[in-house]
Amino acid sequence: MPLFPLSTHIPGLDQSASIMLHVLKLFLVPVGGGIPAGVLLASAKGLAWPVTAGLYLVSDIVLAIAFEPILRLLAALAGKVPFLTRHSSALKAATARSVAHFSGTSAGPLSLVMIAFGVDPMTGRATALAAGHGFIAGWAFAIVGDMLYFAVIALTTLRLNSYFKDPNTTMLLVLGAMFVIPVSVRYVRSAQRVTS
Repeated sequence: MPLFPLSTHIPGLDQSASIMLHVLKLFLVPVGGGIPAGVLLASAKGLAWPVTAGLYLVSDIVLAIAFEPILRLLAALAGKVPFLTRHSSALKAATARSVAHFSGTSAGPLSLVMIAFGVDPMTGRATALAAGHGFIAGWAFAIVGDMLYFAVIALTTLRLNSYFKDPNTTMLLVLGAMFVIPVSVRYVRSAQRVTS
């Protein structure tokens, strides 16, 4: 017997909670495929979009709680382990190049949000830590960027599914676009740099 039998007082709560848990589990998948699958499941089961977005926000908070200790451990070890020291230097140089694309020379809030949007929230948080931002501010920038990414992918998924009416085809198209478009953009940009 459950400790708090709310489902006996609110009809349909068990089913809604079960659906929300399934959607949350899909959003916790560390590779991009969880977003289209979770959005399609939520849509098929009738979850409202604010609830779906809230579940994705919860998945980002779970990521923050799980990833922050690992990040702090790596930051502490970076000065003591030669391999991590070299990796840290390379990461700082790559971060400086990435930030320069967004905002000149400093890692301000907009550039940190855009790094999280363009790469992933863990990279956004690592960049925020390298720029001196603490736990709350660093994860806030990373989560805002990731929520923007979620909005783009969720809207694209729902729009494509309205045309194809097949969740599997929709997920394959979205996943393909998630991997092909960034590579194509980098290729075109590098080709433009060579010609100019």
